[in-house]
Amino acid sequence: MDLGDYVRELEPTEERRKRELARKKSYEILDHMEDVENEFSEVVQGDSLYGSTAPSVFVGRSNYPRVNTGVLQPVASEADASDHATSSDWYGRGLEIDDVLSRRTSLLNSRRKAEVTRPKGERFLEIQQEVAAASEPVDVEVQLDGSPDIDVSLDALRTPTGPNARAVDADLAENPSVPRAVEKALGDGDWKAADAAGYLYEKGLDVYDVQRVFSTGGLGVEDDRRLVPTRWSITAVDDIIGKHLHQEIQTNPELGETRVYYNEYMGNRVWVVLGAGRWEFELVEMKAPGSVWNPRPDGEYYMASASEGYGGRTQYVDETSGAYYASRLGVLEHLDDIGRQAKALVLRAVGEEYWAPVGVWHVREVVRNAFDGPLGWEEASDTDDTGEAGRGAEAESFHDAVDEVADYLPVSRERLRQKSTMYNAVQSGLGDF
Repeated sequence: MDLGDYVRELEPTEERRKRELARKKSYEILDHMEDVENEFSEVVQGDSLYGSTAPSVFVGRSNYPRVNTGVLQPVASEADASDHATSSDWYGRGLEIDDVLSRRTSLLNSRRKAEVTRPKGERFLEIQQEVAAASEPVDVEVQLDGSPDIDVSLDALRTPTGPNARAVDADLAENPSVPRAVEKALGDGDWKAADAAGYLYEKGLDVYDVQRVFSTGGLGVEDDRRLVPTRWSITAVDDIIGKHLHQEIQTNPELGETRVYYNEYMGNRVWVVLGAGRWEFELVEMKAPGSVWNPRPDGEYYMASASEGYGGRTQYVDETSGAYYASRLGVLEHLDDIGRQAKALVLRAVGEEYWAPVGVWHVREVVRNAFDGPLGWEEASDTDDTGEAGRGAEAESFHDAVDEVADYLPVSRERLRQKSTMYNAVQSGLGDF
């Protein structure tokens, strides 16, 4: 399919309807939290909460190195615990912002204070690690101290969290089912954490599973193992797996063409341009006035960017933070799948419809799935109209691809040129760089 036809077919649809819906949804979460409070009083037996906990945990970062650390359990007794754990399945099912908020804010975080050095013999921390390592939800009984704090915590990187209560003690009501690869990584105290994480990924665990084990201090050289705050562990695992794939693709032949891919999800529109050449990567973000991270309704689009060359990055990305590592991972996975390396530009436009932060997972998934077909999670049913699934659109050159996509971005070419190293080089006629 011609690039121009491809891009025109993917212009935003029903944006006005989505914006109106977003305004309404932002108030519904308050009503939902009242329901959570009522459900909590119904399921607590005395000072204990018994039920199936999702294979999910939470490690805070406030007052580091003495942090809050806990296990997450659905408050509603009839809830499907596995449905509350963050995973790529949420994208596949087309969950929207309110769906994610309702699931995550329905989880009670039964927590207690702990040193990140994970003192040996701390039974609560051992249970937390077993929950994180399990492949299926585990029945846990938690003894609580007092009533929960009914509140919502929203963050750009991790998924939202709901009520929390202080845990006095916890017991497993069954033996968790732990994958053999995880058992091996947990039991090897001579393995560096990055190597162990790469091993788990190669064994078929997704980054969500690796992140949970990493966060509870289950990986690494025995004496160096630490609890890692959830926010930090998400980016750390994306970076670790990204570097692992980066090494793999550096020996691949270069992509021999330029292709453009597109996807949209939760008010985020993403274009991925892959061009011939050695590996390099850039993410450019454009955030609309009135969206989550650019709340002033009368301002202009906020822009941020970060990039790396063939050798990768040596310093942490500040301006685009976790979105950089999440989107880079999606691109590297695709290049590894097709056995190529390429220069890659990811353009992310965030609209007003993105009315609440749900965590960086949605950036990872919208980029990952851009390569699966032009319609994202809605399966393409008519390839004559939408283009060949998973192939995106072909362009004559990287210059042509970026220049044409620029017509559909919410910022001017001049602003894009000022912010994007790759686009600036294209406009300056530098070619490969």
